[in-house]
Amino acid sequence: MPNTNEKNAQKERLTALLVAKKMRPTRQRLALASFLFDGKPKHVTAEQVMAAAQKQKASVSLATVYNSLHQFTQVGLLREVLIDRARRYFDTTIVDHHHFFDEVSGELWDIPSGVLRIEGLPPPPAGRKVDGIGVVVRLGRA
Repeated sequence: MPNTNEKNAQKERLTALLVAKKMRPTRQRLALASFLFDGKPKHVTAEQVMAAAQKQKASVSLATVYNSLHQFTQVGLLREVLIDRARRYFDTTIVDHHHFFDEVSGELWDIPSGVLRIEGLPPPPAGRKVDGIGVVVRLGRA
């Protein structure tokens, strides 16, 4: 359990992180940021973030969780990993990399950047550029 000095230092670090991204450090954002940006890589759904917030006794709605996750993504603190129309994850590792996705458990694992090689990518349509490539390798039981 963190002591008061550690809690204050974490709050100051998270406040500075949000301010640097031109985000107001509201009580709700700080509560969510304390779970998301604790230094441990995570792949989380909005529902998992909501459960973590409830465990911390943070008073946030699911709508606030969704809004905050999307705002964190827009400012570059998170990456969104879209698995399909019904499943999206938020990744705290923001450098380019790919993922393994377990269709049975719903777990997502990082594939380090540089491991996959993409060849033969066609040129994008006129007036467009490739911003990035995200590969999701789907896994089933062996």
